[in-house]
Amino acid sequence: MKDPVSRIQDSGAAPIPASLPAFSPQPSALDPTSILIVGVGGQGTILAARILSRVALLAGKDVKFSETHGMAQRGGAVVTQVRIGDRIFAPTIDPGTADFILAFEQLEALRWSHMLKPDAAVIMSTQIISPMPVILGTAKYPQGVEKSVSRRGKVFAMDADRLACEAGNARAANVVLLGRLGRELGLPREIWEQALADTVKPKFLESNRRALAAGWEHQI
Repeated sequence: MKDPVSRIQDSGAAPIPASLPAFSPQPSALDPTSILIVGVGGQGTILAARILSRVALLAGKDVKFSETHGMAQRGGAVVTQVRIGDRIFAPTIDPGTADFILAFEQLEALRWSHMLKPDAAVIMSTQIISPMPVILGTAKYPQGVEKSVSRRGKVFAMDADRLACEAGNARAANVVLLGRLGRELGLPREIWEQALADTVKPKFLESNRRALAAGWEHQI
């Protein structure tokens, strides 16, 4: 486990830019909202959590997140829990209480679907990454994952990798999924673009903006 509890506001995050359009969320908006981000090492799950946390701060909200790495940084499971609200006291999400799951891989969506509360949503990449038992032939990758997950919540499945490639950055599938989440959360897109500018290296900013737009505007 690395940096088990992070509060971006206290960790040297960039100040809120004065030029950002004023945004006054409704009292109930995002209060609280619990988002589970799941994937495997190398997919950018932690960067996605940091961008999402930055969005929350720009929206005037409190935010906390925790991250858990698998045994292998690349290829092992990575789970990040993000909680947003007017006042957040704990970063962890109890089973059955998550408002959203952002899944970068189908099996991870299925593995964590028990965390959803009723009427919650899963934003899921259609990518499949076989775990080691499947590679070794001792297990089979489950079939019909989207149908199984849909029994627990509404599923927005999208080919995030293809959309990221079309945006000019094959590694920006995480931002494609964030774009769709942004649309569901109802916060202004300008806040998300500012969060990208605060978080992503300048040379990758434009392609990440296109990836965000691809996810935001994608019709499912």
